[in-house]
Order: sequence, then C-alpha cells, then structure tokens
Amino acid sequence: MSRENTLKLTINGIEKEYPEGITYGEIAKEYEKDAVGGIAVANHDDHLMELFREVTRSGNVEFLDLSTSIGHSAYMRSAVLLFVKAVYDVVGRERVHRLKLEFSMNTGYYFSYEADEKITDALVEKINARMKEMVDAKTVIRKDNFPLSEAMKIFESQNMPDKIKTCRFRRGRDINLYEVDGYFDYFYGVMLPDFAMLKWFEVQMFMSGFILNLPTVKEPMTIPEFRPLPKIYSTMMAATTLSETIGVEVVGDLNEHLVNGDYEDMILVAEAMQERRIATIAVDIVKKSGVKFIMIAGPSSSGKTSFSHRLSIQLRSLGLKPHPIAVDDFFVNRDDTPRDEKGDFDFECLEAIDVKLFNDVMGRLLMGEKVEMPTFNFKSGQREYRGNTLQLGEDDILVIEGIHALNDKMSETLPNDSKYKIYISALTTLNIDEHNRIPTTDARLLRRMVRDFRTRGNSAQRTIQMWPNVRKGEEENIFPFQEGADAIFNSALIYEIAALKSFAEPLLYSVPEGTPEYKEARRLLKFLEYFLCMDTSKIPSNSIAREFVGGSCFNV
Repeated sequence: MSRENTLKLTINGIEKEYPEGITYGEIAKEYEKDAVGGIAVANHDDHLMELFREVTRSGNVEFLDLSTSIGHSAYMRSAVLLFVKAVYDVVGRERVHRLKLEFSMNTGYYFSYEADEKITDALVEKINARMKEMVDAKTVIRKDNFPLSEAMKIFESQNMPDKIKTCRFRRGRDINLYEVDGYFDYFYGVMLPDFAMLKWFEVQMFMSGFILNLPTVKEPMTIPEFRPLPKIYSTMMAATTLSETIGVEVVGDLNEHLVNGDYEDMILVAEAMQERRIATIAVDIVKKSGVKFIMIAGPSSSGKTSFSHRLSIQLRSLGLKPHPIAVDDFFVNRDDTPRDEKGDFDFECLEAIDVKLFNDVMGRLLMGEKVEMPTFNFKSGQREYRGNTLQLGEDDILVIEGIHALNDKMSETLPNDSKYKIYISALTTLNIDEHNRIPTTDARLLRRMVRDFRTRGNSAQRTIQMWPNVRKGEEENIFPFQEGADAIFNSALIYEIAALKSFAEPLLYSVPEGTPEYKEARRLLKFLEYFLCMDTSKIPSNSIAREFVGGSCFNV
C-alpha cells in the first residue's frame, strides 16, 4: 500500500503524522521503553487493534501493555496457542485425541489431555523446551479471513468438531483464523503479533492433565508459584463430568439443543444435579453434631440468596429450624466506616463489620440466651434495634451469609466445631470451544447486570463501572478463604447465558459510545453473539437463575 498519504494520530496527548499503511506495531516501537512487559494491543478510538494491523484512519491511539487487563488477556490467549502448538509438535497432531482448556485455577489454566503418549516429566520438559524455542524464534502469528465453508473444511482436516459447531451458529459469512506454521485455530479476542513477548510461562503436570501457569495482571513479568486448589479442582471436574453427561460441553452443543427444542430435559437435569448437591450438604451438616452456624460466602452474583433458601428447605426436611442472618446487619455505623485510598467508604473490608458485636451476639446465642438482633438501616447508615429477638433451641441453626463469613477473624470467638463453612460461586465449565474458555467473571457480570437493572434500576454502564471495585473486594476478602470451606457449591447452570442473553443485550446496547465502559459493553455483546436466546419460561421457579432473570418463588 502506498505511504504517500499521511494520518494524524493522537498518542499520549500529542498529535503526530504517520504514513498511511504503517502498522500499529511499527508505531508501538516508539513507546516500547515505557511499557510493562511490552506493548500487546492498540486501542484506536475504542476499537482494539492487533499490532500487525495497518493503520487506515486518523484518531486517538492508546497502546496497552501487559499491566492492563486487555493486554494481559491478549497474552493469555496467545500463550494458549503457543502451548497447544507445542503439544502438537512434540506429541504429533494425529496422536493427540483431546487437548481441552477446561478451566482456570489459581494462576494457571488446566488442560485435559488424551493421547497415545502419556504425561511424564520428560514430556513436560519437551513441551516447555518447544515453547521456549518458538518464543526465541519470534514465531509469527498470522491472521487471515476465511469464508465459513472453507474454515469448516480446515477444522475438519484438523479434527476439530467443536470449532465446526462454532462456525455453524456464526451469523457472519466469514471468520478470522490464526495460523502458526500451518496449524490453524480460532480465538475469541485480540492476539499478540508473534510469540516473542511470551517470555513468562511454565507447564506442569497436574492430576491427569497439564497446568499452563502464567503471570497475573498485577505482576505480568513474573511466573507465579502455582498453588493447587484441590477442592476447587474437584468441584470444577464434577461440573465438567455433568456437562459431558448432558452432552453440552461447548456453546455449539447448547445451541443445538435450543434449535432442536429439546432443551427442557437439559434444564431439569442441571437443576436436579444442583438440588442433589444442596441435599448432600444439608445431610453433611446434620451429621456433624454441634453445628449451629452455617457460614456462607462467595463472590458477587453467585446466587447466595437463592442457595440459602434452598439449603434451608433441605435442612427443614431433616428436622432443623434454620434462621437467616445477614452479616450486613452488623455493619459499623456510617461515620465509623473505613475509607479506601480514594477517600470513599470501604464497605468491603473486615473493619466495616462490627466484629466484636457479631462475636458477642453469636456467643450469647450459642449459650442459649435470648438476644435482641440488630438491623442495619442503609438509608441512615445507622444500626437499629427494632425488638427482633432470637433464641436458639436444640433444633435451631443459623444460616449466616456475608462477604467475610469464611474468614475466621470474623467469628474468632466461636468454637470451630460449631461452624460449617460453605463457599459458593458460579464456576462456569461451558466453553466457546476447546481452546476458548468462558471466564466465570463474565457469567457473574451478566448475572449482576440483569439483576441490578431489574431490582435496582441500575444501568449496564453503572454495573460495569462498579465491577473492578467489586472484583478487588473479592480478591482480597473471599478467594483467599475458599479452600478452607467445608463444602463448595457451584451455582453455574449450563444454560444460563442463553437465558440471560435477551435481558442483557438491550442493556449493553444502551452504554454510550465514548464512555470508559463502552469497550467492555461491546466485548460482552460480541461474546453473546455465540449464544442463541433461550425461552426462560421452562426454568423452575426455585432455580438460582430466577434470582437474576426474575420470577423466583423466593424473596430475592
């Protein structure tokens, strides 16, 4: 392309002229020295551009390095491609029957593996060496556009039925594929231009598969120590087994059920599996004599309220009398609430809870005393007493829900054998395809967006705006305690994103262009394009999904 014409680009507040046809990567070299781990992606007027793309218009350009969430995500996706290509190179493409990115765990991705060659230390060493070899060679990642029919033939030749299903339900007539030395793959989201930047990774054996351990966005130039989470792993694998049983492992499988109209059975099986798990937890609580406090915590939009109601029903069926307790009623008065680094009230930290009062009240209840319970008035920001009393009998048990419920510091004076801890989260195992996972945070964000608009009138823009602070609170106050739980409950439902789609799309389209939240709204809209809409009338009234789409039989 001719470079006679010039384009005006504003970068870091300074306008400069560049020849038409120059790539973003060529320009990025001017700003590389100030980038953390290297520049990964360009943001041109709220449109993400891969560095190998040519610049075709004037505008504002921001270069994103590995310390940004977008740059980090591009690194993670590209690292998956690097790993998959290395496994196929080392083992042989025809000898690998399955290599699936199942889920994330701690700082790593867990891949299931079925092949003619078993996993050994020697094989892991060869894979790590092959990956490093491609990084040192700066192996190029090529991106080309193909008609869907041609792409499906490529996937068929590479034995990728999961990606053929993705193509079948794609609205456009073509698709972008990434190619490395004759190997083609599809990835949801922008990628790096080559493997040169992928300097930080480590492949390990874990259980019957691999862990691809990668940097965090907070420390993008460090290989973190991988800490196994056996309880989370078991929970995720149970969900994966359920997906295989139902026959819905990737979005294409779900869409096929929706097209065929036979999805009601899928809903009922998914709901029955959750109810069975809740019943198992209830039985375990009863077996552990002396339990008086059921402590429930989980990240935002995990379905804690519906779960608490359903658990209470199961406990009642076993002869117990559950009483719900909200940790929020033990907030300190507004004037005593700590503030964060920005000077805003920090309602997420443990110090926002009157821990001393909580322990005093629970201790007196454990001793059999009649206690007047506090109620927090969120409008006035004050604790109130309205004459609500509680006294525990032999069959009474408290169901306590709150962000710090799993933190022993919150209930430090209560005997350990009087507490039963439950961690709940929406641990999504449905994939777009075998190399593109659906982050659990995306499912929870969509849940919260739909619920907050329905119950509080909050816009999607407001929900997206608050989400980083919500996630920060989860990272600090919930996730560190998940493995200490007596039971983990996975509230994700295999069908839920298809159910949320018709509610979420209009909200996302309402996010104004030019706002900081616009990019995230467009990303989520693109993500939802993979799903067909589902009729929600078939969802049972006690389903956790009802907490978000409405129509629940519980007061949620």
